[in-house]
Amino acid sequence: MKVKAQRVNAIVQLIENNRVGSQDELLTLLEQLGFKTTQATLSRDLKALKVAKQPDYDGGYVYVMPENQVPEESELSYGDFPLGGILSLEFSGNLAVIKTRPGFANGIASVIDSHGPYEVLGTIAGDDTILLITRETVSRTGVVS
Repeated sequence: MKVKAQRVNAIVQLIENNRVGSQDELLTLLEQLGFKTTQATLSRDLKALKVAKQPDYDGGYVYVMPENQVPEESELSYGDFPLGGILSLEFSGNLAVIKTRPGFANGIASVIDSHGPYEVLGTIAGDDTILLITRETVSRTGVVS
């Protein structure tokens, strides 16, 4: 069991300190640290740790530890907002459709819902599309800014 605990600790450290995008990359990094393991064992370890993949700013995906998936409200600012993920914005009445890179819509919608301006009533997000609903008396420029 001691080896498993050391391996799991190494996995956590590797994910927190590196941009790891695949199990193959993680296996290679573990081998460099002296851990011989199989993909199946690594997969079970990742599941037990509740490691997830989230979109990277380069358009790929990286592994993240659960506590790093959603920043605390005090840590979140518009400087952290993944604006590079937004591709387009179009209005129709008090509705707006925001097109994003694949995988970015939920994160962007979450930030809009929790930190958005008064003018925004709410959002509905898919994988790469957000439906944004505004108050009826709001100007489009007010929403964009």
